[in-house]
Amino acid sequence: MKKRLVLMDHDGAVDDYLAALLLLTMEEIEPLGIIVTPADCYIQPAVSITRKMIDLVGRSHIPVAESTVRGINPFPQLYRRDSLVIDHFPILNQQDEIKTPLLEETGQDFMVRVLREAPEPVTLMLTGPLTTLAVALHIDPTIEAKIADIIWMGGALKVPGNVMTDTEPGQDGTAEWNAYWDPIAIQQIWNTQIPITMCPLDITNTVPVTPSFIKGISRQRHFPLCDLVGQCYALVIPQDYYCWDVLATAYLARSHFFHVEEMETTVLTKGPGQGRVYPHAGGRRVKVMQKVDTDQFYAYILHQWSR
Repeated sequence: MKKRLVLMDHDGAVDDYLAALLLLTMEEIEPLGIIVTPADCYIQPAVSITRKMIDLVGRSHIPVAESTVRGINPFPQLYRRDSLVIDHFPILNQQDEIKTPLLEETGQDFMVRVLREAPEPVTLMLTGPLTTLAVALHIDPTIEAKIADIIWMGGALKVPGNVMTDTEPGQDGTAEWNAYWDPIAIQQIWNTQIPITMCPLDITNTVPVTPSFIKGISRQRHFPLCDLVGQCYALVIPQDYYCWDVLATAYLARSHFFHVEEMETTVLTKGPGQGRVYPHAGGRRVKVMQKVDTDQFYAYILHQWSR
C-alpha cells in the first residue's frame, strides 16, 4: 500500500498532542516530521511532549522542529499552561533520554526543506494557526507546487467563534482561536492556489469530549496510548471540550466518515471580527467538513489508541 506523505504542524494544546498521537498510529500515512508552532502552548515543553510521544509510539526516526513565528493575538496563559503539566506525566518520562531528534533548523525552514526534497506533493496537516506555513511560503514561494493539499482545523463559518469577549475585550465573538491568533496568515494562504479542506467549529461542535467517551478510554487504560489520552482529557474535562484537532486529523485516514461541501469564503483581518472566516460569494473556494458519522469517529479513535 502506497502511503500518503504528511507533514504535521500543531500548536501544542491538549487536542494537538492527541491529534499527533492519532496521526502516528495511521498505517496509511507516512509522517515526514512534526512542527510545533508556539501558539496555544509554552514552546519548550510542547516540543518536549511531542518528542516523548513519538518515542512512546516507537517511531523515533520522525523528526521534530520548533517554529519561531509569532502571532498577532496571543492565546491566554490559562490555555497554554497545560503544556507545562503534560510534560511531567509519568508515562512520558519512563526513559532517561529522548530519542526523537529535535532539529536545529526552525520549523519554517524545516517545512521548506521537506517540501523541496519530497519525491511527490505532500499533505499538510495543520491543527494550529497558519503562520508557519505563511512564513515558509515567503521564504520560498516555489514550495506551493509541492503541497498536495492542506487540511486545517480552524474557523467558524456559520456558528459563533470560541474567542470569548470577556477574555478578549473589543472582539465580537465570531472568530475561532487558530484563526484569531494570526488572521493575516489566513489571508496569505487564501491568496494561494493550494487546495484547502477546513474542519471548522461548525462540525467540531458535534464531537464533544463526553463522560461516556472518557469512560470508554478508561476501560482501555491498560493500553499505554489510551492511558496517556485519558490523562490529557482529565486536565480539561471540567470545561466544555471537543475533539477539534483529533476530528480534523481523522479525516486523513477516514474521509468516508465525513460529508464535505465546497464553499466560497473570505476572512476578516482587522477590527472586532478579526480572524472570522465566513461564507462569501465570489470568495476563496475551499472544501468544508460539514457532517461526520460520530459513532464511527469515536469508535475509530478508540481503536487506534488501543495499543
